[in-house]
Amino acid sequence: MGECCKKVNIGGQAVIEGVMMRAPNKFVIAVRQPNGKIALKCDDIKIDSNKFFKQPIIRGLIALYDAVVLGIKALNFSADKAMPDENNKESKFETFFSMCFGIGLGILLFLYLPLILTEYSKIIFPIVERSFFIFNLLDGILRIVFFIVYLLIISQLKDIKRVFAYHGAEHKSIYTYEQGLELTVENARSMSRLHPRCGTSFLLIVLIVSILIFSLIPKESPFYIQFGARIVFMPIIAGISYEILKLSGKYANNIIVKILITPGLLLQRITTREPDDEMLEVALVSIKEALRKDDDPSYIPQENIEYCNN
Repeated sequence: MGECCKKVNIGGQAVIEGVMMRAPNKFVIAVRQPNGKIALKCDDIKIDSNKFFKQPIIRGLIALYDAVVLGIKALNFSADKAMPDENNKESKFETFFSMCFGIGLGILLFLYLPLILTEYSKIIFPIVERSFFIFNLLDGILRIVFFIVYLLIISQLKDIKRVFAYHGAEHKSIYTYEQGLELTVENARSMSRLHPRCGTSFLLIVLIVSILIFSLIPKESPFYIQFGARIVFMPIIAGISYEILKLSGKYANNIIVKILITPGLLLQRITTREPDDEMLEVALVSIKEALRKDDDPSYIPQENIEYCNN
């Protein structure tokens, strides 16, 4: 992989016993099965070919689309391959229910509860009612606290620990590619598991940007307007946060940027763990397939990989 070759942007996501890698025009899921083989699935992505979706802010919404829609597809595939005996015919309904429950829980934990607690804090701290800046600052701090506590709790679950280890494998394999090194377990093993363009950092940026954006909501607005506006503003906040994330990745070596991205990297110490070599192998299989051109004449299928239908 020579330095003269222009590198494409690669993003990823840890799934159950595997890693999903997303290139500009396709996404790949690699999952370790109980028999030791790696199940590999690849799908094309057409939306990136439209220039409109590459515009600033708009591309942030596409990133949000990736996280939700492609993420659900990847999780479904990984559950089917990693836990075949636990899969059942009601998976589509369960997936829909889980998605709705997850969205509802997110709105409750990170929008409704912080806002309602901030409202009640006016009784104890009059300055919260007098100063709209203090009101929004407290609301934002509570969202961040809820987020960190949530991560700390789920990080203690056995299955989540393995997902977080695959998250570390995803970062290490992407770093190996970005450094121009051969995509091997040996090279990936020495890479950092913390990456400035991680989705964890993205979510933290969302929480911080939301403090500023929510301050645009009129102070006199009733509670239901303030709560509803928070939901409406989330796509705009996601778009702005994505641009900040891209800039932080581009100028990650700048001393000021290093200081600014430190909180996100520290948070990744919760959401990533050191992977073993088998996990790194899965992540590398995924990124290699994401980078591979479909008409590559030198490509030789591997025996330990089960190629699933597109």
